[in-house]
Amino acid sequence: MTRIVPRQPSAEVVRRLVAAGIHPCLARIYAGRGVAREAELDYAFQGLLAPDQLKGNAEAAQLLADAIEAGARMVIVADYDCDGATACAVGLRGLRALGADVHYLVPNRFETGYGLSPAIVELARPLEPDLLITVDNGIASVEGVEAARAAGMATLITDHHLPGDTLPAADVIVNPNQPGCDFPSKALAGVGVMFYTLLALRAELRQRGAFSERPPPNLADLLDLVALGTVADVVRLDRNNRILVSQGLARMRGGRLQAGLRALFAVAGRDPAQASTFDLGFALGPRLNAAGRLADMGLGIELLTTDDMARALNIAQELDRLNRERRAIEADMQDDALAHLAALDADARATISLFEPSWHQGVIGIVAGRIKERLHRPVIAFARSGEGELRGSGRSIAGLHLRDALDQVTKEAPGLIQRFGGHAMAAGLTLAEADFPRFATVFESVVQGLLDPAALTRHLETDGPLESGYLNLQTARLLADGVWGQGFPSPVFDDRFQVLGQRILKDRHLKLQLEKNGTRIDAIQFNCTEHAPRHIHAAFRLEVNEYQGVASVQLQLEHFEPA
Repeated sequence: MTRIVPRQPSAEVVRRLVAAGIHPCLARIYAGRGVAREAELDYAFQGLLAPDQLKGNAEAAQLLADAIEAGARMVIVADYDCDGATACAVGLRGLRALGADVHYLVPNRFETGYGLSPAIVELARPLEPDLLITVDNGIASVEGVEAARAAGMATLITDHHLPGDTLPAADVIVNPNQPGCDFPSKALAGVGVMFYTLLALRAELRQRGAFSERPPPNLADLLDLVALGTVADVVRLDRNNRILVSQGLARMRGGRLQAGLRALFAVAGRDPAQASTFDLGFALGPRLNAAGRLADMGLGIELLTTDDMARALNIAQELDRLNRERRAIEADMQDDALAHLAALDADARATISLFEPSWHQGVIGIVAGRIKERLHRPVIAFARSGEGELRGSGRSIAGLHLRDALDQVTKEAPGLIQRFGGHAMAAGLTLAEADFPRFATVFESVVQGLLDPAALTRHLETDGPLESGYLNLQTARLLADGVWGQGFPSPVFDDRFQVLGQRILKDRHLKLQLEKNGTRIDAIQFNCTEHAPRHIHAAFRLEVNEYQGVASVQLQLEHFEPA
């Protein structure tokens, strides 16, 4: 069941924002997201939180500066998603510009698993690193750090994931979510943490006189990569993250972007001069993630670190092919999932746990997300990851911290989960295949004890009606230019319409012509084959629809019900 719930922004705040020069439509939207003053919408680079507020960052800068001065060899241990790939690329580009001898390793999802493990330390040995640097991982790598120490390698952990009960004994840890860190923004992505470490390192090198005979590198050149990783990792876009993303988008729109990103825009058929958070989250991010899901994220990291446009285009085309393959696999897995669901009474459950022996390990997270959106339940999908072993990827709903729920499972059923980690809304875990039925039972019981039953009703928050005078391309482009994402959602409106016509496109999507107060407008709801009644109450986004070079405005429906 879905309830449409309009936000109720303060009329006084809306008036204040309008008086400050904010467009009236945007003023209402911003006020509904907690913005109280125009200054909160100032996304100038100077507004970033100071790097020295991040616990461990000053020590990391000293460690890295000492290593650079000593000519030490560094190896970055990356992650195999978009955040990990962009964090690795930012680290490689930034450290090299600052004079470091730096290389990288990225775990293979199917062979070595996630993070700085003892197996990765062994793979690093031929590179003879003096210092291992993790990006977007490492806060749970207790055994990996021990293995690195035993091998004579120093370790610098840069991560943003929530720590476990025991921190790794690394030389330095930089993570806004580690105990004792007072950094005001806990929402930095892995790429954001690495960028902040580079800012601190540049300041340390400047203090040591490293730039007396040469100018310091402009680290703002890396903000296109920071923006992509931040949006694609679906971290909360607090003001600090919105500054990072806004600055990155400005560079893209101004043509100042890495060759790899330019190539991704090209294969996605998108124009970087009109770059938006939608492009980053739904066009570029999935293509980059396809490398880690189906092949090796080393391909994606090479794309983000090459300055050869021809090479970048070749890699981007391969990533586009992998993404098409991923979509086909995903469609088959969704069909399997829906068949499983037909045997479940989902309305009577608080959770959904799914496993099919043929499922692809690299795509289970996407399937979990799709089913979560469909049923509004926490979902964990599992695939085989080895002999007798399952790897699961989960997606949650508002009201349930998924990592904490898995932690509670380990307390109620010790030994059931072999490994786990993640965030409030997404987490991963490993367990024995024979334990899947027991896990599904215990997980259901734990979540029923943690989750308010009211949270199982989907509340679709909207910005209320959109005046007919704003149903135009100008408003649609204005909204598309904004910085939207997790915690600062893109505008969704709701209103009542008369349905003048409708048809099903490609057996999957509902195309409609709607009318309100004499204004006619096209609309579409993707992945919907249910015909609409004559009068509907709909939640919708205002979108620019470009077809054969012609731009028009249309409504993208999120949900409709009889009016």
